[in-house]
Amino acid sequence: MEFPQELKYTQDHEWVLLEGDIATVGITDHAQSELSDIIYVDITSVGETLEKGAVFGAIEAVKTVSDLFLPISGEIIEFNGDLEGAPELVNSDPYTKGWIVKVKVKDVQEIDTLLSADEYKALIGV
Repeated sequence: MEFPQELKYTQDHEWVLLEGDIATVGITDHAQSELSDIIYVDITSVGETLEKGAVFGAIEAVKTVSDLFLPISGEIIEFNGDLEGAPELVNSDPYTKGWIVKVKVKDVQEIDTLLSADEYKALIGV
């Protein structure tokens, strides 16, 4: 299981890569393995400005549907369109090809409230 050091993590199992004021968001390797085979990613919030912790979409696996929680406040500016035809990218490559949304961040300081890779590993008991 991977835990890239350059990412920040949430207790809800999302990850964030902040580049300037744009954050790329996805779910962690741990989350995708717990969900199992992902069959659909539902994002209807593109263009919306949401607060940290707000539900920005859902991810559907064979056995369950899980809400996705925004790890940092801002405007959802892009959805990974590749997931429409290949949602399994979240399973096979959660940190690169399987990213879910990009967010124009309202306050980059919020990134400091998220977990480091080591803190996230401790949270999930790895």
